[in-house]
Order: sequence, then C-alpha cells, then structure tokens
Amino acid sequence: MASTGALSGTGTGSGLSGLLRLRQTAREPTYAAYATTRPAGSVTDGGNLIWGRQLRPAILLERSAVLARIPAGRRDLLRPVSAAASSPAEGSDSAGEAKVAPASFAAKYPALVTGFFFFMWYFLNVIFNILNKKIYNYFPYPYFVSVVHLFVGVVYCLVSWAVGLPKRAPIDSKLLKLLIPVAVCHALGHVTSNVSFAAVAVSFAHTIKALEPFFNAAASQFILGQQIPFTLWLSLAPVVIGVSMASLTELSFNWTGFISAMISNISFTYRSIYSKKAMTDMDSTNIYAYISVIALIVCIPPAIILEGPQLLQHGFNDAVAKVGRTKFISDLFWVGMFYHLYNQLATNTLERVAPLTHAVGNVLKRVFVIGFSIIVFGNKITMQTGIGTCIAIIGVAIYSYIKAKMEEEKRQMKTA
Repeated sequence: MASTGALSGTGTGSGLSGLLRLRQTAREPTYAAYATTRPAGSVTDGGNLIWGRQLRPAILLERSAVLARIPAGRRDLLRPVSAAASSPAEGSDSAGEAKVAPASFAAKYPALVTGFFFFMWYFLNVIFNILNKKIYNYFPYPYFVSVVHLFVGVVYCLVSWAVGLPKRAPIDSKLLKLLIPVAVCHALGHVTSNVSFAAVAVSFAHTIKALEPFFNAAASQFILGQQIPFTLWLSLAPVVIGVSMASLTELSFNWTGFISAMISNISFTYRSIYSKKAMTDMDSTNIYAYISVIALIVCIPPAIILEGPQLLQHGFNDAVAKVGRTKFISDLFWVGMFYHLYNQLATNTLERVAPLTHAVGNVLKRVFVIGFSIIVFGNKITMQTGIGTCIAIIGVAIYSYIKAKMEEEKRQMKTA
C-alpha cells in the first residue's frame, strides 16, 4: 500500500520563525544602535519572505529613515551587512536554510515511475488470476476464497496503519454511511466474479466482464438520468456482439459462470454509482482500506452458510491431501496479497495518469490476462470464440477512448 504523509506546520512554524529571528539578531551586531528592530511577523501580516527570512515593510521603512541620518562613510560600511542579510553567502546559515533539496527520482523520471506502476499493476493482476484459478482447480470454494482475499488485504491494511504507512485517516458516521453501499456492491461483485472464475475458464470470464461498460452506460442513462451520446452507445455494439459470439461456442460455458459474471458487472456498476455519491477528500489508500474492511464483514456470513459445512466435512482435508498443508496455506496467503496489491496499484496508477490513459491501460490489462491464462492453462478455444473475444476487446477500447475524451472535455470546460 502506497504510503502518503504530510508535515504539519502548526507547531513547527512558530519555532522556525523564532530560530530565524535569533539568527538574524546574531548576524547584525555592528550597527544595532542605528537601526531599531522588532520581531518579524508572519507573511499574512504583510511580511515578505526573502531567502527563508521574513521582513515586514514597516521594518524596512524604519531602517531607511535611520540610515538617512547615518554619515556616508558609516552608511557604506553598513551596506555589505544589509546585503548579507538579503542574499545568503556561500557557507552561511541562510544558504543552508534556503538550499533546495535535490529532486527525487520520481520527479526526475516521472514517465519511468508511471511505467513501473503500469507494469506492476499488469504483473500482479496476471499472477493473481493464474494463481486464483489454480486454487479453484483443487479447492472449488469461491465464497471462502473471496473471504481470504479480503481478509489478507485487511490484515495488510491494519499492519500498515499500525506502523504509520500510511497514517490512518479518521472516519466519521457520515462517511461510513456513504461507504457502506460502495463496500456492499464491492463485496457482491467480488464474490460473484470468483464464482464465475471457479466455474468457467478465466479467459471466458474476463470476456463476459468486458460487458461492464454496457451496464455502466445503461445505469447512467436510466438510473442517474444522464444523457449518453449516440456515439457512445454505438461503440458498445461490438462489445455485445463479441461477447455473444464468444459465449455461443465457448467450450467451458455453463450458466453458473455466465450469470455470476453478469451479476458481477451489475454490482460493479452500482459500486461506481455509489462511489460518485461518496466523493471525499480522503486519500485512495485509506478509502480502499475501509471498503475492504466493510466488504470482509459482508462476505463472511454467506461463506459460512453456503460453504461452511462442506469445508468442515471434506473441503479442507481434500485440499491438503492434494497439494499439502504448506502449499495450501501459502497459496491462499499469496493470492490474497496479490489481490489487494493489484487493486491498490490500480487506484494509485489512476491518480498518476489521465482518465484516458487509465482507460486504455485497463483494456490492455484484460488482453494480457486473457492471453496469459490461455497460454498457462492451455485452454482450447474455437475460432469463433477467439474472434468474438477480439471484437469485444476492441469495442471496449473504443468505448473507453470516447468516454475518457468526453470526461476530459467536460473538465476543461469547467476549468476554462
């Protein structure tokens, strides 16, 4: 989880200004008799910040009046001292205070850092999907595995909060009420996605999930009352056609996987709607942590009710018998860790790039996941399924491009 931090200047500012005043007094002993001084005020009191010093206009005026009464010879002697107070000499204290810190690696090479974020997002997502499917091949209990995903993430968040990376942001009852619907939709979408991954091939599940933009557009039009342009609807036609083609000839097709993936699409659509209502100034890392905690609480009861008895009777024992206790526990731990980290990196990447770049990146991520899952698991796909998947991905790319361009134009109009 990316760490964020802030340095509060409430108590530090007064101490620093006092230190500067002490240093200024110590540096002007020669002609103290000719210039009256008073403690420097804050910038809001009309001060000017020069090389880390605070000088009030009143002080400058008083010094000008005093200097006018000083003999010319002594005035010339005073000038270097005044100049030294305004511009730091090499090796002076002021130079040390005003010295600009060297630029960090992220500031020097932002493109490389952003590229690294994208790479890690894709890498963790692909690893998660492959390991997740391998677990379902010997432990077909998606409700319990969904709980493990969230549980590992929550433990990670609690440890991070405990060490202050990042510092936990306080939450009040008002924000909690706004986040609960988001977390419930997140939990439902997460569980149904896992049910689909357990039931059908990963490539096919992601092909069905490519329909999510269609549900987003429908919800915006018919629930939020937002007018969706015809071009945006038109761009969704290839998505629907492609998913339909892939579904008709998919060798791993079953209704449980298909319906679960569709419910997941609807759930994530409502999550987006509630997220817009729950806009807050809290950083994304803390927001995702709170959503994970609430989603975990929501997911535990159905996992106990639907899969608890089977797990106690033979589920755990069968998994241990197939792969061993150590591998079983380590697989569950790492799949949960990869799930949390790839979601967190997706959020952090969105903060670093424009919506258009993130939308294109999200489409490419799905291509990577589908491609690698076919290679790793050796899934046999028909020609029609392959063509349908490609058409659906191209449709999602066109839709994402148009949608991101529209949002960018709206943002530019507001700032203009």
